[in-house]
Amino acid sequence: MAYLVTGAAGFIGFHTCRRLLERGQVVVGVDIVNDYYDPALKESRLALLKAFPGFTFYRSDIADREAMDKVATKHPAIRRIIHLAAQAGVRYSLTNPHAYTRSNVEGQLVMLELARRLKACDHFVYASSSSVYGSNSKLPFAVEDRVDHPISLYAATKKAGELMAHCYSHLYQIPSTGLRFFTVYGPWGRPDMSAFLFVKAILAGEPIHVFNQGDMSRDFTYIDDIVSGVLAVTDGPPKDDAPPYRVYNIGNHRSEPLMRFIALIEQALGRKAEIIFEPMQPGDVKETFADISAISGDFGFAPTTSIDVGLPHFIDWYCQYYQVDR
Repeated sequence: MAYLVTGAAGFIGFHTCRRLLERGQVVVGVDIVNDYYDPALKESRLALLKAFPGFTFYRSDIADREAMDKVATKHPAIRRIIHLAAQAGVRYSLTNPHAYTRSNVEGQLVMLELARRLKACDHFVYASSSSVYGSNSKLPFAVEDRVDHPISLYAATKKAGELMAHCYSHLYQIPSTGLRFFTVYGPWGRPDMSAFLFVKAILAGEPIHVFNQGDMSRDFTYIDDIVSGVLAVTDGPPKDDAPPYRVYNIGNHRSEPLMRFIALIEQALGRKAEIIFEPMQPGDVKETFADISAISGDFGFAPTTSIDVGLPHFIDWYCQYYQVDR
């Protein structure tokens, strides 16, 4: 079976491709490899993927219709699409909003059209985000909750992507599943995420900036658990639903205080952090917490990695990759 994975050089995309390749699947990867964060990290991920004979890579923009049409023409047997490419980050959307509409809205449309064109395709899986819950105060966040009040453009584009997928499932009977990811971390992670930022600063003897005076909690989810969930869902397209459309939360089902997260990093590094407390950032939320009963009930999804285990794994990778001593 052939899989198309967009965002193949990204954090979740890389791990998803590698897991598929390790189980012997054919993977067509697409990524623009932009400079939103260090392209060298993305190239290092790609180098590992290119070692697998079943991997083919296209350095393309998923919002470029012509480029994606060429991929479809060369690989008409693609059966599953895992669309993970996106412009990520809440804070960056405050300064570069057009990057979000191009990648997360126009790119979503191009990929849905690609799924419609590929006659063999029987499942379109795509990345949404926990940010769609916006200003909701009920915890944990459940997929049945209303998500009509996004508080960042990033969240608005992700909700738009869900609506577009529903439309295509209704009009063209394309089985589609959206995955609302909750704060993913782990080896090969994104440099703009908290674990990466904190570890880098502490090792450099620099202060870390902690928002809302540290009164925040997140449903931190380890990358291996995320990939297990992504592939379980991908292997089980909706069939009996009308339209064939679903959305799931995919998280650790545990909301951890940010200060405990920082304490575990300090413990693993054997160093204390210098903390500069900041007010809440625009577009940010105080707490996230995933109700995963839907994905657990349908696919047996059961994350097993706590931050007590996952953070030391991430730090081990970081120190090895960047060749730094603790």
